[in-house]
Order: sequence, then C-alpha cells, then structure tokens
Amino acid sequence: MTNHTDAETELRTRDAERISDELVGLDSGTSPFVAAVRATRMAMVITNPRQDDNPIVFANDSFCALTGYDRAEVLGRNCRFLQGPDADPTTVEEIRRAVHGARPLRVDILNRKKDGSRFWNRLFLAPVPDADGELAYFFASLVDVTEEQERLAALAQDNAVLAAQLTAKAHLERERDRELALAMQAGGMGAWSVDVRTRSLTDTEGYRLLMGWAIDEPMSYEDRQSLIHPDDREAVKAQSQATISEGADYSINHRIVTPDGETRWMAARGVLIEDATGAPLRIAGVTTDITQQVRSERMRSALIELSDALRDLEDPDDISFTAAEILGKTLEVSRAGYGLVDRTAETITIARDWNAPGINSLAGVLNFRNFGSYIEDLKSGQTVLITDARTDPRTADAGAALEGISARAVMNMPLTEQGGLVALLYLNHRNARAWPDDEMAFIRDVAERTRAATERRRAERDLALLAASLEQKVEERTSALMEAESALRQSQKMEAVGQLTGGIAHDFNNLLTGITGSLDMIGKRLAEGRISETDRFITAAQGAARRAAALTHRLLAFSRRQTLEPKPTDIRKLVAGMEELIVRTMGPSVRVESVHGTGIWPTFVDPGQLENALLNLCINARDAMPDGGVLTVESANRWLDRRAAAERDLEPGQYVSLCVSDTGVGMPAEVIARAFEPFYTTKPIGQGTGLGLSMIYGFAKQSGGQVRIYSEPGEGTMVCIYLPRHLGEVENAADEPAHVETPRAEDGQTVLVIDDEPTVRMLAAEVLAELGYTVIEAEDGKSGLAVLNTNRSVDLLVTDVGLPGGMNGRQVADAARIARPGLKILFITGYAENAVLSHGHLDPGMQIMTKPFATDELGRRVKIILDEG
Repeated sequence: MTNHTDAETELRTRDAERISDELVGLDSGTSPFVAAVRATRMAMVITNPRQDDNPIVFANDSFCALTGYDRAEVLGRNCRFLQGPDADPTTVEEIRRAVHGARPLRVDILNRKKDGSRFWNRLFLAPVPDADGELAYFFASLVDVTEEQERLAALAQDNAVLAAQLTAKAHLERERDRELALAMQAGGMGAWSVDVRTRSLTDTEGYRLLMGWAIDEPMSYEDRQSLIHPDDREAVKAQSQATISEGADYSINHRIVTPDGETRWMAARGVLIEDATGAPLRIAGVTTDITQQVRSERMRSALIELSDALRDLEDPDDISFTAAEILGKTLEVSRAGYGLVDRTAETITIARDWNAPGINSLAGVLNFRNFGSYIEDLKSGQTVLITDARTDPRTADAGAALEGISARAVMNMPLTEQGGLVALLYLNHRNARAWPDDEMAFIRDVAERTRAATERRRAERDLALLAASLEQKVEERTSALMEAESALRQSQKMEAVGQLTGGIAHDFNNLLTGITGSLDMIGKRLAEGRISETDRFITAAQGAARRAAALTHRLLAFSRRQTLEPKPTDIRKLVAGMEELIVRTMGPSVRVESVHGTGIWPTFVDPGQLENALLNLCINARDAMPDGGVLTVESANRWLDRRAAAERDLEPGQYVSLCVSDTGVGMPAEVIARAFEPFYTTKPIGQGTGLGLSMIYGFAKQSGGQVRIYSEPGEGTMVCIYLPRHLGEVENAADEPAHVETPRAEDGQTVLVIDDEPTVRMLAAEVLAELGYTVIEAEDGKSGLAVLNTNRSVDLLVTDVGLPGGMNGRQVADAARIARPGLKILFITGYAENAVLSHGHLDPGMQIMTKPFATDELGRRVKIILDEG
C-alpha cells in the first residue's frame, strides 16, 4: 500500500469528487468527452473500485435502454447482476481476474435484461487511473452482438462519427486525449488524424494496437501506408483523394499486413476537417478491426460453395482438389493440397495441389525430414501449426528449405484410419502468418466434409462394382433356378399325367369291359338264335357307355373344356327345386337346412352343371358324416374388395356364393391342398372316382368363378362356389316338353356330314338316313368344301370341330358361308374347342352338340335347326 501525506490525500479526495461530479452531471463545467459518453448510443458504465464490491457509479442512457433497467436500479450495484445462471463460468472468472489485476479486457458474455431475455454482450473493460497513476475507475462499454452483423454496422457508424468529432476537437481538448484513447481502446477502435498538407499522422495507442504496431513506437504516415495490403493501396489512395477534393466522408474497408505477417481486415471511417476559409486541414477518423466478421462471412460462403461442389463431383481426386482450392482462396494462402502419407518411409505423395499465382506446385513425392522434425507430431495425430518456419524449433534448421517452396507458414492436418496416419491436408503461405482458432475450425469442417464425400464416392464406386458382380451372379443363379424349376415342373407334369392316365385307364377299362363283354354276349346269343336274351346285355352296354360319357364330361369339366349352356339362373330357385332330391340322398340320419339371403342376384351359369356340382357336394358332405349330422346349403350376395378377392383368386366385384357345409370329420391342410386333383380321393376303393371336386373346380373356373374349401379336422367342412353376378333378369323356364317320337325329314332335305372318325360318320349318316334325310359324307374339311362348292343342294352342314388336314370345323363353316350365306350348321365335338368360339360366340343358324350323344337327340337337334326361321 502506498503511503500518502495529508495534502496528497486531500488532493486525491478533491480529484475523486471532481470526477464524480462530472460523471453524475453536477459539474457545470462538464467536458465534451463526458457529454459524449452520456450522449453516445454505445451502452457505457463506470465503476468505482475504491468502494466496496466495485459498484456502478455512472450508467448512460444507452445502457439503461439496452438492459431495461432504470438508472436508479443500477447505481450502487456490481455488474454481476447482469449475469444469469447460463453465463459461462470461465468468462465470469476471466472478468474477475481482469478487475482484480486492473487490466483491460475484451470479452463476450451471455447476459440477461431486466425482462429476463438473454443477449450476448461484448464487454470492453478499461481501467482509468487518476493523476497519480492510481486506479480510480473502470470504464466499460457494452455492445449487444446477438445480431452482430446488423448492429456492428450501426455501431461502427456511430463510433466513427463520435471519433471524428472527438478528433476534430482534439486541439481544443489536449488534456482529454488520454481519456479519449482509453475510451476508444475499450470500444475496440483506434483513432487517427492525417494532416493533408504535411502527410503527418497522429494516432492513438489503440490504433497502433489494431495495426499490429508496437505501442511504444511512433507510427508515421509512410509506416501506415506500408501496412496496407498491396492489392488495396490504390483503393485507399482513391478514397483519401475523394475526401480531400470532394469533401466526401472517408469510408473504406481494406486489408493490412501486420509486421508479423498477419492479414487483417479494417473498416476505416472519417470526416474532412476544414479551416475557416473552407480549405482542407485534416482527415480525422477511427478504424475498427472487422477481420472476424469478414472471415466468418467468407468461410460461411466457402462452405456453401463446397457443398454445391461435393454434390456435383463424382471423382474423389476432383473432390480433394476442389476442397483445397476453396480453402486456399478463402484463407488467402499460397498453397493448399491433399497427399497420401507413407508412414514408414516418412514421405507424402501429392497428385495435385492448388497454388496461388506465382507459386509452384509440390506435386510429386516429398520427404518430411527435409523440412524439419514435425513428422513426429503428425505420427501422433497432432495438427502441426507453424507461424514462422524461421523461429519454430521444429523447422529452424530447415527454414530456408521451407521458404524455398513458399511455405514459411505451414498448417498440416493429419487424416488417420484405424489409428494410423494415412493422408494429410496441408496449407502453406510464403510469408509468416498466424492460424487463428476460427480458421482451424473452418479447416477441420472442410476436411471432414471432404473426407466423408470422397469415402462416400469410393464406397459408391465399390458398391457399383459389387452390384454388377452380384447382378451377374444373380443372373447365373436365376438361370440355373429356372432350369431346375422347368425340370421340376416337367417332372410334376409327368407325375400328374401319369396319375390322370392311370385313373382314366382304370375307369375306362372297367367301362369298356362292360361294353365289349355285353357286345360279345349279344353276338353269341344272336348266333345261337336266342334273340330274346339279348336285351339285358344291350341294357348293360348302354349303361356302361353312358357312364363313360359322364366320365369324359367330368374330365372336360376339370380341364374347363366341357361344353356349357349358360343362362341367367336364380340360384335360390335352383336349390329349392333340388331340396327333395337332396333330402332323399342324405338319408334319415342327416338333417338338411337351407339358408338364403334376401334378394339373391342372378348368375349366368349352366344350371344343369350347377345342379350336378351341388349334388356332388351334398354327397361328399353325407360321406363325411357316417354317424349323421347337419348339412346346410346357403346362398348369399358377396361384394369382394381387392383384398377379399385376392384371397379367393378372383377379380374384385360382385359375386353370388353357394356353400355346402357339414358337421363331419373335417379335412387336414394336406388333404385340402390336393382335394381338387383329379382321381385324388380319401374314400375307400370302389366308393369314389376322385373326379367330383376336380369337376366342380373346372366348372366354376370355366363359369368365371372359383371354389374354395374351409375345413379343420373335427370341425366339419364348408365348400363354397363363387359365381359372378349377372346384371340382367332371369327368364322363366318353360315347361319341358314330354318325350315324343323323333321327327322325320321333309321331302328333299339334304345333310352334309363331315367327320374324320368313320364310325361316328357312319352312325350319324345311318340315323339321319332312317329319318328320311339325304345324307352326303365327307372325311375332312377339304372334301367337304368340294361338295359345298358345287351346285348340289345342301340344307344343313353337320361337322366335327376337330378335323385333320389343317382346317378345323369352324374354318370349314366360315368358308362354306361365303358361298352359301344362309347355310345352317351343327357342330359336334368331344369338347368345347376354342376354334368353335373364335369370334366369342356362335353366329345365327349355328348350334353345337357334345359327343357322345344319343341317336334320337341327333335327330331332334337336326330338325330343330332346319325348322328355325
């Protein structure tokens, strides 16, 4: 503690009172500086460290406006009241140490206003000594930098005007120069004045500090000009000339290069001061360091440019070079590049680098040891920052070599994989330069984005190669699988054909045995003259033939090739007409129930085949209930959406369902899976052909519908036939005529019979001849057309559909009608060939008849066709 005499103590007390009076406005002789402090838009406070807890003794209006506090709420309090719980403890400690050590400080801290809202405060703190050099006050200015870019422009303009005004009055207030310098330093600004006649410079310590000049060394006008970046000197000179000659405000942003080689951005603002006659005297102004602002904006723009480039580039080498170019131009260095490192050989291989104008490329292989010992730092994963190769201990001995490659300043950022050094991102500058933290953060961001992009491109390229290889393998595997699948299908087809052939052979051999045996017995009885005993053998042969015809119909139904005669059908009436037959068939131990919905839609179906299918289902249900049970026949309207239709292998739409359910033994899944196979049956030998369900399946599919089985062992079975709705009315069926004798021909009626089977042709001709028709026979389509192309009268063509020689029955009929448009035609066929319905329907005057047929039925159909029209 310094000892003072009473006189000195009294002097210090009066001095403190005078300063206090000035600050609170009691001194009528308040200086222009104090007035400026009160009036400035920069928030300012003064604290008194001589009082307990260093309280605020002055706060200007701008401070109150910024924080929302009245002056009365502020005075006497320590500045800590602005700090909230979210203030950085490190920053708070930094402020505490600066106050304790009476040191100037510039720091950003998160503060709170009176209303609780947060704002970032850029605090400029400066100690103010009294006349004896003892600490008297702390002078602090506050800047809201939450929206730094907008507020910085306004702040710079206000400070420029304030500084210009203060400079213009400097010759009147020399005693205030030191206080002015301290205020400017606290605001992060430097004041200067240039005499336009002598080109002499007057500046403050703060200005020299901004320019990187030693504070205790004077700076001349020429010194200042030498610090201006060579590329900006002409622009600065032009601005000065415009201010002197035209009186324009001095306003320019330019770069400087400090004596240490650091490039900084400055914003200089000033005004022209004239004498009484209007002649220019000096330009007075202030300069603010805007390096951080400019760098931030340039780096932000560079990252946007990099993102665009990374999106468009495909080659990893192009990506690396583009990133280096963006880094070099943004940071204004001499060189930027990327190289692969051989850790063992301690070399770097550079394929391509970016170089500023006048700088040579380093492409090739370089040995790290030729340029210093910093390879050891790189191996340990540390980023190497060398501000000046001449003074850095790692490069002092190799400084000349580095300067020889324009790398006096070096930044080497190692890139590692699995903990090992593999590559290097490097920046070089031909002059000494610092590597600020914000630049390093920017470089790391670029490095990480670039490495991610290059690795992604390499991975995509490798993936594409892998995909091509996999695609080839998939094609090869698919081809092999298709061949195997084709072989499997062929095997399954042959197995099914074998099963089908075996079943058909078994049933037909039984039927043929009955037919041939009966014919043999008839022949023997006729030879013995025992004609009366032939009737029962004739009846047996006819019965076997009818069963054979029924078997073929079932086979055709399964294959969906039977000849159907569909018509609008009311299923509910059809079931009602069969109820008595179903009840008799079920027997007394089975109760029959019918359940039908209201308003059942009509369907377009062959009613005889539907009756046959329904009866088959009822018989199967009876056989599944050997001890009796309940059989239910139900019909309902069904509107199937896409999901429900897909489950039933149908197209979405409206359907009518006819279901038969029982309370019998049920069916396991493996039986359901094979239930529709021909000749597959679970019944004992002799109790079923195995064609019932397959016939129903084929009939439903041929009618545009589907059949499904729902069953579980012990829970009974339900089989449902789904048939499409018919959008039309059901015609009332006329009473079927009673059996009458086969009608005979009228005089002169001629029938042409074409069939490649001699027996069928002979039988048809014989039947028709007995009925009085003139019959012409032909064995194929060609010979039949030869008859039709003559003048011979033909009233009816009876032709088989399946004819040899390349011309089927439908083609013969179409050709015949060209010469004879009104010719009537009866097709006879073993199955409904597509050729018959090649136009989707039978033309007028055409009918179809299915083999085998009764002779009487042939005669009736011929008479019906000839009588039409």
